Amino acid sequence: QVRLVESGGGLVEAGGSLKLSCAASGSIFSINDMGWYRQAPGKQRELVATISKSGSSNYADSVKGRFTISRDNAKNTVYLEMNSLKPEDTAVYYCNIVIVTKRSYWGQGTQVTVSS
Repeated sequence: QVRLVESGGGLVEAGGSLKLSCAASGSIFSINDMGWYRQAPGKQRELVATISKSGSSNYADSVKGRFTISRDNAKNTVYLEMNSLKPEDTAVYYCNIVIVTKRSYWGQGTQVTVSS
């Protein structure tokens, strides 16, 4: 069984910063890709950023230059540092991992609210 525990969400004013963390545990074996997705009310879940095992990252255009994804392979943890936050960044943020068997797992989600 695989468990993903997210933390770091909250309420912040526009222009502020937050850092999300997601720690994976359980029968992981080896994690390939790790990433963050978000879902705003009434909208579909969308990709925010992903990072490969080798550290190659990919970002949604809307967050490029403001968000930074990183990972600690020894701790099976992925981070999302979010700067210059905007009200439109308000959403539930979900952690995702893809393990060596190609199976994908999701965290329970953490709320990020940016006030204007």
